[in-house]
Amino acid sequence: MTVNFVATLGLALGLAGGLAGSSIGTARAASAGLAVLAEEPGYFRQVIILAALPMTQTFYGLIFTLLGITAVLPSIPTLTDIKGWAFLGIGIAVFLAEFVSAWMQGVVCMSGIIEIPKTKGGIWVHTMILASYVELFGILGLVFGYLMLTLVAGLTI
Repeated sequence: MTVNFVATLGLALGLAGGLAGSSIGTARAASAGLAVLAEEPGYFRQVIILAALPMTQTFYGLIFTLLGITAVLPSIPTLTDIKGWAFLGIGIAVFLAEFVSAWMQGVVCMSGIIEIPKTKGGIWVHTMILASYVELFGILGLVFGYLMLTLVAGLTI
């Protein structure tokens, strides 16, 4: 394995975490949504929005990967082994942040979707707010990951 491969793999892991976590989170929320819509089709708008929320971590992972590949990696004159492996470590951290954030956001959205008919739609806004708390960890994963990439890129190691 070359150092470029290791660094690029690390950058790609950010996207992979977002894709995997979003798939699981969206599937959980959408599955609950199907059960609710079978009984109460009038809640389609609320269900579709809540079921789609875990998809955002895929975009955060994509942004991390694209920024790393197009902006950070090319700015390094010589990619050392230490920097390459550091990129892999950062990518693993971003993978975990996006994966867990999307998965758990799907769980929050699923719980809210289940309660929509019982509350006649009243829980919808509350679920959006609570799901945004979990969303924050995906955003922080992107921001801290990118900051760490730029920090490592600027080091003389």
